[in-house]
Amino acid sequence: MKGKKIKILSIYALVFSLLPLATLIPTFLGVTLTNGIQTAWAGANIFFVLVGFVLSIICVRHAENRRMLNILSTIISIFWLLLMAGIIAFAVLLTFKS
Repeated sequence: MKGKKIKILSIYALVFSLLPLATLIPTFLGVTLTNGIQTAWAGANIFFVLVGFVLSIICVRHAENRRMLNILSTIISIFWLLLMAGIIAFAVLLTFKS
């Protein structure tokens, strides 16, 4: 029973880790979003990345649960977190430079 719960959590972690890629759909379709929708989408992406990261860490915490799916979702979540941290650091740097 516990293994089944971890497997379901692993799938959720991967889905939440991949949901920020949905941001590219309007770009590929050539759709321009309003500022309010862009802000809401950015907030949703932050939420998805954090939830995906937390679920990934929960799944990878024990050695017997370390499967390729868990490791992949953890790597994707860490990539998104580093990307967000870099964007924030760049914005702060530009703010103080000007």
